[in-house]
Amino acid sequence: MRHRPAAPAVNLIALETSTEYCSLAVSRGAQVFERSFHAGQRHSELALPGLRELLQQAGLELHAIGGIAFGAGPGSFTGLRIACGVAQGLALARKLPVAPIGTLLALAENSGADKVIACLDARMGEVYHGSYCKSGGTWIEMHAPGLYHPDAVPAAEGADWCACGSGFRVHAAALARRYHGALARTDADAVPNAAAMLRLARKVFAAEQGVDAAAAVPLYVRDKVALKASER
Repeated sequence: MRHRPAAPAVNLIALETSTEYCSLAVSRGAQVFERSFHAGQRHSELALPGLRELLQQAGLELHAIGGIAFGAGPGSFTGLRIACGVAQGLALARKLPVAPIGTLLALAENSGADKVIACLDARMGEVYHGSYCKSGGTWIEMHAPGLYHPDAVPAAEGADWCACGSGFRVHAAALARRYHGALARTDADAVPNAAAMLRLARKVFAAEQGVDAAAAVPLYVRDKVALKASER
């Protein structure tokens, strides 16, 4: 079910908890208030107080918010559930539209580049991978988010790609071999950013593509969280 925002959704909330970092953002018109910090395993206790602080800085009450975006994944299973749950809780009571935003797309949006290979460490010797190209201000998904061994990620066509995300730190050697000659720069410390998600969410809400809170779900990609003894 799609929602039509009562007015242009310029006052928005975004939260991202798919990694060990917690990233939060609130927009009031064109002005963005954001905060990112290392949360470890404390996202569930820190996200809501952090959002309240940003709303106070922005001079906004929740009733003035027009839409909520959250980092839908891929990423930490627990982190994705926390972000989705908080977004649903805030949106359901106020009948607000929700925009699930991909974490890998958010990495691309925040990179400042037009050709991006986004790669997050997925643990268990694997990475979450996606690649994107920007054309006319719009991102085109070249490779959809997927789970790969580092030496089997999709090949990059051409050169001058920007590589970002923790996968390029944890699996630096394997990915360097895979993308030899294709990368212009690498930002292995990049993490999904809530302010970037706000920018992406504006287009979602403007196109009336926000979803009902009850229909918002994470993108897990991986269907299990631990290796069997025979796989270790």
